[in-house]
Amino acid sequence: PTGSDAVAGLDGAVAGLLTIGAGWEAAVSAALGSAADALVADSAATAVEAFGVLKRDDLGRAGLLLAGAPDPVAPVARDALPGGAHWAVDLVQGPDRLRPALDRLLDGVVLVEDLDAARALVEQRPELTAVTRDADLLSAHLAAGGSTAQPSLIEVQAAVDDAEARLAEASAACERFRFAEAELVTERTGAAERVEHTLERLHESDARMAAVAEQLGQLNTSARASRDEADRLARAIGEAEAARERDIAGLAELEERLAAASTETTEEPDPTLRDRLAEEARLARAAEMDARLALRTGEERVRALAGRADSLRKAAAHERQAQARARARRLRMLAEAEVARAVLVGAEHLARLTEASIAAAETERRQAEQARSEADQALAAARRSARELAGELEKLVDSVHRDEMARTEQRMRIETLAAKAMDDLGLDAGTLTRDYGPDQPIPVLTREDGTAIGEDDERPEPVPFVRDEQLKRLRRAERNLGVLGKVNPLALEEFAAMEERHAFLAEQLDDLRRTRADLMEIITDVDARVEQVFAEAYADVEQAFNRVFSRLFPGGEGRLVLTEPGSWLTTGVDVEARPAGKKVKRLSLLSGGERSLVAVAFLVALFIARPSPFYILDEVEAALDDTNLGRLLGIYEELRANSQLLVITHQKRTMEIADALYGVTMRGDGVSAVISQRMTDAESVA
Repeated sequence: PTGSDAVAGLDGAVAGLLTIGAGWEAAVSAALGSAADALVADSAATAVEAFGVLKRDDLGRAGLLLAGAPDPVAPVARDALPGGAHWAVDLVQGPDRLRPALDRLLDGVVLVEDLDAARALVEQRPELTAVTRDADLLSAHLAAGGSTAQPSLIEVQAAVDDAEARLAEASAACERFRFAEAELVTERTGAAERVEHTLERLHESDARMAAVAEQLGQLNTSARASRDEADRLARAIGEAEAARERDIAGLAELEERLAAASTETTEEPDPTLRDRLAEEARLARAAEMDARLALRTGEERVRALAGRADSLRKAAAHERQAQARARARRLRMLAEAEVARAVLVGAEHLARLTEASIAAAETERRQAEQARSEADQALAAARRSARELAGELEKLVDSVHRDEMARTEQRMRIETLAAKAMDDLGLDAGTLTRDYGPDQPIPVLTREDGTAIGEDDERPEPVPFVRDEQLKRLRRAERNLGVLGKVNPLALEEFAAMEERHAFLAEQLDDLRRTRADLMEIITDVDARVEQVFAEAYADVEQAFNRVFSRLFPGGEGRLVLTEPGSWLTTGVDVEARPAGKKVKRLSLLSGGERSLVAVAFLVALFIARPSPFYILDEVEAALDDTNLGRLLGIYEELRANSQLLVITHQKRTMEIADALYGVTMRGDGVSAVISQRMTDAESVA
C-alpha cells in the first residue's frame, strides 16, 4: 500500500479528536489556521516519513500536528480578560498528548464576540491575538477576516456531532409517540369519515330538494299554461255556440221562407232567388257543421286539459310530500352533523392533551439525554485510553515488521517496473538501467519555447537527469499528444466525400436562390394585382356607401377613410358616420340602432359594388325603429331584383314583403314541425 496507510504513527484528523465549546467552532478553526484541517502524528520522525511518502507517490501536500511537543518556552501571561472574552485554550478539549501543541498554537489567542471587542482588546494588550465568533482574526501585526468561503473540518465535525445527537433525539421521540399517534390518527380518521359521510348525505338531500323545487316550478308553469288554454277554449266554445244559435235562427227563417215559397202557386217563383236561397242554406249548413265540429273539438280538449290538470295537481301534492320528507331528512342530517362536530371538538381536545403529554415526554427525554451525555463522556474517556494503548501496541508491531514490509514493497515495485519496461520497450532492467538510468545525461530535443529542434539547428549539450523536470516534461508531452488527437487514416476519403457534398449543396443553394427570385417576382405580381383589385373595389364600395348612407340617414354624412392611404397591402378602412342633427363621427358614440344601420349600410354597399347570387341576413333590423326599418326594406326591394335574400327576422313588416315564409312551430301533441307559406299564393287566394 501507498499513501497514509503505509505510514505508522498517524492518528486521524485533528477535528475528530478535539471538543470545542458550543458556538466557538469557527473562531477556534480560524485561530488554529491550517492545523484545524491537519492530521495527528506521534513524532517528527513520523511526519518526515509521511512527507517522503507524499512526495514519492505525488499525493500532494498535508499538514501534521505533532503529539508530545514541548510546552511553550515563554507563554503569554493569562491575566483576567474583559467580559465576554475567553482564552482559546480553555474552550478546546482534546487528548493529553496534543495539549502542548494546542497550547503553543493557541498561546495568546483570545476569543471575543465581535470586531469592536477585538480592536479594544488588541489596543489594550498588543501581545494578544483576538478572534471573533465569526472567525475574524485581529492582532497587532496581522488581520484576517471577511465572509467564510467554506466551513472548516472542526465546524463540519461539530455539525456532524450535533446532527447525530438531534437524530438520536428524534428517533427516540418517534419510538415513544408512534403508538399514541397511531391511535389519534385512527380516531381522527374515523371522525373525518363520519363527518364526510354526513356532509355527502346533506349535499344529496340539498340536491334532491333543488330538483323537487325545479320540477314543482315546471309543474306550476304547466298548470298555469293549462288554465290559460282552458280559458281560451271556453271562450272559443262560447263563441261557437253563439254562432251556432245564430246559424240555427237563420236556418229556421230560411225554412219558413222556403215553406211560404212552396205554398204560393199563383205565380212562378224566381229561379235566381231560389238558387241564392239554396246557396245560403248550404253555406248555413256548412257553418253549422263547422261550429259543431269546433264545439266537439273544444269539449275534447277541455276534457283532456282537465285530466292533465288533475294529474298535475296530484303530482304537485306528491312532490310536496316528498319535499316534506326531504326536509325532515335534512334536519336529521343536520343533527348528525352537529354530533360529528362534537366528535371533532373532542378529537381536538384529545390532540391538545396529547401535545401536553409530548411536552412532558420531551422534558423527560432531555433529562435522559443529559444522563446519556455524561455516560458518553465517560465512555469517550475509556475509548481514548483504549485507543492510546492500541496505538502503542501498533507502534511496537510496526517497528518489528516495518523493514520487512519496506523491502518487500521495493522488490515488488522493481519487479513491476521491469516487467513494464520489457512489455513496453523490449528492454530488460539491466540494459534500461545501464543505458537510460538516472546517471545518464538527458538529450535536449526542444527549445526553451517548447518547439522541436530541427536537423539544421545546433543541438545543446545533454543535461543531468532531474526527476521533477522530467515528470513535468512527460505531462506536457501527454497533454500535447491529447490535443493532437488520434491519426485518421481515412482523412483523404472523407475530404473527397465532403468536397462532393459541398458541390451538391452549392448547386442546391443556387437552385434555391433562382427559385426565390422567381417567387419574389410572383409575389410582386400578386401584390400589384391585389392592390389594383383592392383599389377598384374600394372605389366602388366608397361610392355605393355614400349613396346607401344618404338613403338610410337622410341629411346625414358618411364616408369610408383609409388608415394608410397609398399602402394598399397594409391599410385598414375606417367608417365615419354623422347622422343628421349630430356632430359625432365615431361609431362608438352612436346608439345601438344607429350602429346597426351603419353596419347595414356598409354591407349593402359591398353587395351593390360586388353583387352575389344570394345573401343571408340574420336579424340585422332587430334594433331599428319603424322609420329606419322602412328605409332598410326599400334597400331590400332593390337587392332582391338581382339576388336572392334569406332573412332571419322577427319583424312583421319584413315578413310582409317576403316571397315565402319558413318557420318552426309546436303542434298540439308536443312535436315540432316545419311550416312554410308562399306569400304570392296567399295573396292570390285572398
